[in-house]
Amino acid sequence: METVELAADIRTTGGKGPARRLRRDGKVPAIFYGPKRTATLITINGKQFLQKVAALEGSHLIRFSSPADEVANKVALVKEAQYHPVTGAVLHADFYEVDMAAKLRLRVPLHFTGKAAGVALGGILQPVQRDVEVECLPADIPEFINVDVSGLNIHDAVHVSQLQAPAGVSVLYDADATLVTVLPPTVEEAKTAEAALGEVAGEAAPSAEGTKADAEKKGGAS
Repeated sequence: METVELAADIRTTGGKGPARRLRRDGKVPAIFYGPKRTATLITINGKQFLQKVAALEGSHLIRFSSPADEVANKVALVKEAQYHPVTGAVLHADFYEVDMAAKLRLRVPLHFTGKAAGVALGGILQPVQRDVEVECLPADIPEFINVDVSGLNIHDAVHVSQLQAPAGVSVLYDADATLVTVLPPTVEEAKTAEAALGEVAGEAAPSAEGTKADAEKKGGAS
């Protein structure tokens, strides 16, 4: 996996007041921490974060470029990011330091590819899991995992045991857990179909009165 370079600086003060001043200057208060370090207060460029990190899917390795030795060239994952509910601006971010030689656990999104055969018959593709927890080395973190649904008919499903994870990636889920299935048509759709069939049958079959009238006409003509 390629790393994303992000500029970072050390900050010496915390609190709401300094945080607001940082945001006015286009910077974002953040924390850098890990199992072998104490939490370090840092700042990042808000625009750079939105362009290079927030727009990406899944987890990505972040490498800090910084004049401060505490964070320079350190590698991290975004553990959490907070965004403004209206503007979408990033308000705060937590970065977790990564040991490139140690496996870690994280969630990876699933991509459902292909068109299920059952959908062409009126079925509904129903994802059950949108992501799965995996374990792997940081360099092996997949951006996503593909799940081919093209062979699914109505009532068929793909389970974790059928998932084709990339090399070096272990899926930490029950092998029998369902990832995606194809449901039968909804009740309303089924009723509509039955009604349509009834109308066609009604047009094809003459009524009892019509049958009697036809018989009388034939009797009078003989």
